[in-house]
Parts: sequence; structure tokens; C-alpha cells
Amino acid sequence: MLVTTAHLMRLIDKHPVLTGCLPQLNAAYDLLTATFEDGGKLLVCGNGGSAADSEHIVGELMKMFLLPRPLPERTRQRLIDAHGRAGARLADRLQGVLPAISLVSQTSLMTAYANDVDADMVFAQQVYGYGEPGDALLCISTSGNSVNVLNAASVAQALGLRTLALTGQHGGQLAGRCNVVICTPSVIVTDIQEHHLAIYHALCAALEERFFG
Repeated sequence: MLVTTAHLMRLIDKHPVLTGCLPQLNAAYDLLTATFEDGGKLLVCGNGGSAADSEHIVGELMKMFLLPRPLPERTRQRLIDAHGRAGARLADRLQGVLPAISLVSQTSLMTAYANDVDADMVFAQQVYGYGEPGDALLCISTSGNSVNVLNAASVAQALGLRTLALTGQHGGQLAGRCNVVICTPSVIVTDIQEHHLAIYHALCAALEERFFG
């Protein structure tokens, strides 16, 4: 039986309309926990507002969100051994990470691929280049039918990545291409995006507590 974290329960308390999503939220938490425990990384993609969400998620995972993230003592000592006082300063300013890459950030690559090959493949190509078994792909699409996101999910499946989707009420085609699909209970884009923000904040907070609490 899945155990719901305090952060996910707080999410449901603040947004009761998401109560029906709780099993999928727990499954998403477990999928992401397993990814980071296995030494994997998270790839994230989406279009428009979902592209902004992709960047936002990576920002929460790659640095302190709500909790301090001191370096492991072994890493700190290696920096000091290598660089002395300067190494200590580096160690004081580095933070623990949950490794994540936003696939919407590679402007030159994306525009070149769109121009030279196919705009619908700008995320799929990066999944092929970055993705390894043990990694995870988070697909964000309010409709669940964004072709470039669907292509990324298809490549991720073929490469053995774990796959997770954030969508709207009907799930779209992503519902059939991802291991875990969180379908927020709305068909209105602005409402879906507001739900997505609350969901990924809760997941990021829960993951940070798991690994750095």
C-alpha cells in the first residue's frame, strides 16, 4: 500500500478537487524516488506555459527548495583536499541536487532541429541523446496530445526510461504512453496549469524531504 507523504496530504487539503489524483500522485512520488535512488536523472519537457513549468521544476530540484542541502562530508573533504581554503569556500556554496534537465532550454539545438529536421522531434532527439535506463521523463501537456511531447515519450519508452505525465482531465494520447499519468480534473487550460504548479511543488518538496530531510 502506498504511503502518502505530508506534502502530498497538504496538497489535497489545499486543493480538495485533486483528491481523486492521490493514487497517481503517490505513484509519481514513488517513480521519482526510485529514479533518484538509482542514480538517475529527470528529463522534463512541455510547450508554452508547460515549458515554463519545465524550467520551474528543474530549478526546484537542482538547488535548495525548502530545506538546506549540505554536501556529503566525503565530497566536501575532496574539495578541501584538492583546493584547500578555496575548496572549503566551494563546498560552502555548493548544494545537494536531484539531477534534472529541462529539454526546453536548448535554444540553438531546438531551433536547428526544427529548421533542419522536424519541429515535432525537438524533445525526442534530446531524450535519445540524454536518456539512459534508470532515468525518467516528465511530460507536461494540458491536452495530453502535444506531438513533440508524445514523440519524446515514445523514445523514452523504447530506451527503457520511466515515464510520467501531467495532463488535463482526459489525459489525451499521453495516457497510453506513460507509466504514471496525473490527469487534473479540468478541461480549462488555466485551471490545469494552476493544478500542475501545485502538484509539482508538492512533489518537489516531498522529494527534497526524502533525500535531504
